[in-house]
Amino acid sequence: MCLTRITIPLISTLVLGACTTPSEQPAPSTEQAVTSASSALVATGPWDEGDQMGMGNTQGPGTWMRCGHYLTQPGAKVYELSHLRSASMSQSPFGPPLNYVYRPTASMPGTKHAFNGEELMGGEPGAQGTQMDALGHFGFFEEPWTDGDIPVDKAKYYSGYTQADVKPTPDSPLLKLGMEQAPPIVTTAVLLDARTHLGGGEILKPGVTVTKTDIDSMIEAQGLGWRGIRAGDVVYIYTGWSDNWNKDGYYTMGPGLAYDAAQYLAERKVVLIALDNPFTDPVNEGQLMGKAGPAEGAPPGLPFSIHHENLTQSGIHNIQNAKLDELAKDKVWLSCTIVLPLRSAGASGSPVRPVAIGAPRQ
Repeated sequence: MCLTRITIPLISTLVLGACTTPSEQPAPSTEQAVTSASSALVATGPWDEGDQMGMGNTQGPGTWMRCGHYLTQPGAKVYELSHLRSASMSQSPFGPPLNYVYRPTASMPGTKHAFNGEELMGGEPGAQGTQMDALGHFGFFEEPWTDGDIPVDKAKYYSGYTQADVKPTPDSPLLKLGMEQAPPIVTTAVLLDARTHLGGGEILKPGVTVTKTDIDSMIEAQGLGWRGIRAGDVVYIYTGWSDNWNKDGYYTMGPGLAYDAAQYLAERKVVLIALDNPFTDPVNEGQLMGKAGPAEGAPPGLPFSIHHENLTQSGIHNIQNAKLDELAKDKVWLSCTIVLPLRSAGASGSPVRPVAIGAPRQ
């Protein structure tokens, strides 16, 4: 055995491997060597009892190491993965719309200052625009309910928490699993281009699902079979639905992730999943109005099965309304992504400004 030192800016690590000569086998690329070396540094569980971070526990030296490679590549640039926030943007029917008031320019007597400000007069910032879900955003019941009051006291949450643990009173913030428990996410992002692979370049239709088989096929088609999806990765899936942003109908339906794909990504221990759609889940046209059922593959009683699987079972965060078109156009299949939700105590979600840093392939 021999030790080979791999050095790139910001990163120096030792890779243990068999001593070979160039005639025996080609040396791995720096990208492959760094990715391989990082695996031993990424935590994969099991997590402590009462854990509140879920797959956020994977973040650390291993994911930072992988990230560093893409930060330093020639031609690397920053991609904004969020939509511009305003009161006129598309807004979710599941949260009050944002209402901003912009104050007149003000000053203080005897000074040279002039300053401006604005007020948020209403709305749910963590549910509008590009936003990230806390693990406590979703709970579940053992059986569907139909009549009478919602049996909130029977709700269960990630890590075995109960309603009494998480939200003991109607006006309580989340006492467990709130947004402040999410760590800074600094890791490799894998972008999967479902618009090209499944839609032939067209926007995926409402209710269309991206399955486990689709994910494996895209990994191979995009030349990522050498690494696949690694523990601690963020997975971005481009469907093209974001072309409808700020158009009528954006928030009424959309393509999304299949249930078997969510389970597969949980097995891979990804930290976060984001699609350029409003719900992460697929939603058929008419479904929100009760005129159509849930997408194919959703378990009974779980029309938003991806939220259920990610937030209550696997501890994987969601981002809704990601903006992935420029990343997909430049075929940046692998990048360093940085995701920083607000540390809002007891919040069920947060506005977020994810970015990806990587080199275009064309």
